[in-house]
Amino acid sequence: METGRRGDGSVVAERAVLAAVILSADAERHGGDPLEELRALADSAGVMVVGEVLQNRNGFDVRTCLGKGRIADLAAMVAELGARVVIFDHELSPSQLRNIEKAVSCKVIDRSELILDIFANRASTKGAQLQVEIAQLEYTAPRLRAMWSHLGQVTGGAPMGVGTRGPGEQQLEIDRRLVSKRISGLKRELAQVQARKTREVRDRCGTHFTIGIVGYTNAGKSTLFNALTAGGAFANDQLFATLQTRTESWNLGGGNAAMLSDTVGFIQRLPHHLVASFRATLEETVHAHLLLIVVDAADPHAPRQLRDVREVLASIGAASQPQVVVLNKIDRWRGLDDRARAATRSLEDWQSAEATLVPVSALTREGLDDLARVARANMLGDLRVASVSLALSASKAIDYLESRAEVLARDYDDGRCNLRVRFARRHLETIAAMGGDTSVDGEPLHEAMRRLWPTQPDKPEARVPLHERIIGDGG
Repeated sequence: METGRRGDGSVVAERAVLAAVILSADAERHGGDPLEELRALADSAGVMVVGEVLQNRNGFDVRTCLGKGRIADLAAMVAELGARVVIFDHELSPSQLRNIEKAVSCKVIDRSELILDIFANRASTKGAQLQVEIAQLEYTAPRLRAMWSHLGQVTGGAPMGVGTRGPGEQQLEIDRRLVSKRISGLKRELAQVQARKTREVRDRCGTHFTIGIVGYTNAGKSTLFNALTAGGAFANDQLFATLQTRTESWNLGGGNAAMLSDTVGFIQRLPHHLVASFRATLEETVHAHLLLIVVDAADPHAPRQLRDVREVLASIGAASQPQVVVLNKIDRWRGLDDRARAATRSLEDWQSAEATLVPVSALTREGLDDLARVARANMLGDLRVASVSLALSASKAIDYLESRAEVLARDYDDGRCNLRVRFARRHLETIAAMGGDTSVDGEPLHEAMRRLWPTQPDKPEARVPLHERIIGDGG
């Protein structure tokens, strides 16, 4: 594959050298293999990694990120190995990009551009494609000077006609104006897609209990989603295997079901352009009633990854919902040798650190019934007994209560169905969304909900966590 110009971010099938500066403050984050995650990202992008360069420094070199000596080593390695691209594990400034490319004589991209390239290659829906292009253009705009060599003056002259003579403007300024215009147009188009998506998600949340699967990329979210539902989500052992949300029904038992959504995986230092642009993709997470945070039990970096996920959730306004930490790949964790297991957090430490934890294996299906029980407990909450009166014409609502709640007594009088029911607040929320003439103990639905559950908020999106619902409590 021929090396493209600087603006061509594609790295598929290219021979690459990875480079990083290891700062003393980042020692804990990097652990034993500083380039492990960048190597996995490169593999996901289809890059052939042929060499690696590391340097321990107190700070980044303002001109070339690496020091002068290591830049010379990098240039020699690129030439010797026939590399066509250098990938840095940091976000580089426009001047650093320009200086490094001049020194190594090949294309240079940074971590953010690599992630954007992966997203661009896998975005399949219209919304995802718009989001990726916006993110790429916002990343590109401040780096145009490093990306283009045609920065001469655009001059008028006789062939251009009267009124065009003079120094003109730099090509760089024209490029920036074109990029700005393109971003504005894409954002208007994306706003329409986001508006439709938001309406769909809110409608679904109003009529169903919704659960979002979130977590670090490659933690096994899509495999878990396929194990809990009819499946269909693409699952593969690579970073960012899932880029668009998929939603299916999850049978929680006892006649109860929830809408389960599989979402894009998170990663540390996710490019802020992507966080901002992919709000539509993460809409399911923002509005979900419950979040299942999937963690790879066999990954020694799992505690740090969990922190990274929660930071992203807070940044997009999805930190107030109840959260269940799903300790996935527990079978793989048990199969580790003593030395490898010692590098991971023990099950006892996980249980003491998390209020609600469910160990599972999406592959062997171990713990999935326990996970359904915990989700059902969050869905139903505290049960109440009351008399519900519905018009006989509300057959859908009557059938819903008969099948989902515990009906203790029933009678029919003057065109109405009167039920004595043991139910959850969620059951009344669903009945309310159906509309119709319904009362509870002689009160309107919403007034009855406030009386029966005085500590619960009116909006299901803001349900309080049920921290007492911990696996093993027999509830």
